[in-house]
Amino acid sequence: MSRIAIVGCGVVGSSWALVFLRAGFEVVLFDAAPAARENAAAFVRAALADLRDQSMAGPDPVEQTIGRLSLAGSLEEAIAGATYVQESAPERVEIKRELYRTLDRLVPPNVVIGSSTSGLPASSFTEGLATARRCLVVHPINPPHLIPLVEIVPSPWTGASVMEEVTTLMRRIGQSPIRLTREINGFVVNRLQSAMLGEAFRLVEDGICTAAEVDAAVSNGLGLRWFFMGPFETIDLNAPTGIAEYCRNLGPMYQGLAKEQADPRAWSASLVGAVEAERRQATPAEGLALRRSWRDRCLAAFVAAKRRVLAEAAATPTEKDA
Repeated sequence: MSRIAIVGCGVVGSSWALVFLRAGFEVVLFDAAPAARENAAAFVRAALADLRDQSMAGPDPVEQTIGRLSLAGSLEEAIAGATYVQESAPERVEIKRELYRTLDRLVPPNVVIGSSTSGLPASSFTEGLATARRCLVVHPINPPHLIPLVEIVPSPWTGASVMEEVTTLMRRIGQSPIRLTREINGFVVNRLQSAMLGEAFRLVEDGICTAAEVDAAVSNGLGLRWFFMGPFETIDLNAPTGIAEYCRNLGPMYQGLAKEQADPRAWSASLVGAVEAERRQATPAEGLALRRSWRDRCLAAFVAAKRRVLAEAAATPTEKDA
């Protein structure tokens, strides 16, 4: 049985542990804070119980799955015998540099180290290391046990075979990897999210609509299409003859909008404060943890339903098949 070392047991590391466990791997958790290790184990147990009702807890009984999880008292113990390391340390380059210098001494030859970083390029904390060619970004979308997309981003020195190995591993554990050809700030998902967030804050700042109405525009509008197909397929299907016609008809409008959006604005303290006040009216601070649990239950149900609907649609004959 392959052994996965999870280094860093915050929200993302805990979720990664669940991803590997339900795929049949042995998982060992390490965090410098013992409480974080215990909290991660508790999260895995609770999440598996919830996922069982959605048939998303994996093929094994919950207790058998949990039985593959262990907690390490030291980084050395966690790395010993590991066949892959998923690093989920805090998002600070100084912390990662120090951690990777230690990992460089401990990780056996041919073991790959994937970083969960959401924005730091691997080159910023792996340059000069003996293991550098085996290091890369393996960035999940939080929480990875519910959202399958993973961004695989090489550093300038990451080996091509390492990219292939990690891509294969991600598919094996049920994730949906996309591979970038090179490092770029924010990778793909956060660059897309950045564009939308920038416009969302602009609409609120300019008094066009409220934060709740922006959320509704996505959750009750764009998000319903983007839930199962991306922006290119969306516009390809929104014109009788496809994407070329769509771009001919609407390209000039979008170009005009882009010019309006070309001057990025900082999210001022007053603007953030106004949005914060609106959000706390909707969800008080003391209710955020319960709301996150609600989000995760919804995500699990939606993902399960999406799989079922797409499978049924694929099995339904089309006019072309007739």
